[in-house]
Amino acid sequence: MEWTCFLLLLLSTLVYCSLGQGGASLSVSPDRSQFFKYESVTLNCEVQGNSAGWRLKRHTVSGERSDCGRKWGKPEGSSCIVSLIPSHSGVYWCESGSGEHSNAVNITVPAGAVILESPVLPVTGGDSVTLRCRYQGTPSNLTADFYKDGSLIRTETTGEMTIPAVSKSDEGLYKCNNSSSEGESPESWMTVTAVILPPTAVPTPIPSPSPAVPVLSMSLTRLLCSLLVGSPYLLVTIILLVKCCRSRTQGETTVPRVTHQDKYGDRVEEE
Repeated sequence: MEWTCFLLLLLSTLVYCSLGQGGASLSVSPDRSQFFKYESVTLNCEVQGNSAGWRLKRHTVSGERSDCGRKWGKPEGSSCIVSLIPSHSGVYWCESGSGEHSNAVNITVPAGAVILESPVLPVTGGDSVTLRCRYQGTPSNLTADFYKDGSLIRTETTGEMTIPAVSKSDEGLYKCNNSSSEGESPESWMTVTAVILPPTAVPTPIPSPSPAVPVLSMSLTRLLCSLLVGSPYLLVTIILLVKCCRSRTQGETTVPRVTHQDKYGDRVEEE
């Protein structure tokens, strides 16, 4: 099982890297990557614009590379209907005559009786995803163990496991086994794409209206400091002004004495 899964992943990588992206996408109905033997699946090439010249191709684990309608599948327009058998396990994609191609998907048809129903296409982060462990020929609501990357993550009595909001950490290889020993499913890779959020709108700041009359404010501490610093200069100024005023007043009220001699030759002072 693990070797088949490894080959599918390797083939998918080689196909994707060698062909490059094109203007089409491949969808699978039912939307899962594992199928029971003899189940029917519809592969549809969704092409942007004219779909003429597009063909559905595959590369199986046995090395076969061919188009739908040649040895396998029934073409119906841009779709291909396939009744699957284990040798059909491989990588499928759409390709145009000019070499453009769609996404590639892995399809697994195990020889055993247990499959894991998981999305064949990438899921978007935040979406709810349900994985189901099914046994061919019996009801699907049997107790099952679910594994991710080889480690047991959950046991469900209903046979299905739901991830309410997937994230990048949920990406990996999943498989399941039935508790009634009917067998184990192959592994399937689940891809989780990141959510692309729109840029956050930055609100334009609203300027505060300027007051019509400016308001002067001063804290009590600043006012006291200003008074303490300015008081000595004010006191000295007042003292100097008082002294000047007193000096001018004394100068104006003092009458100088006049000295002269009388007729006898003696000095006489007059006010």
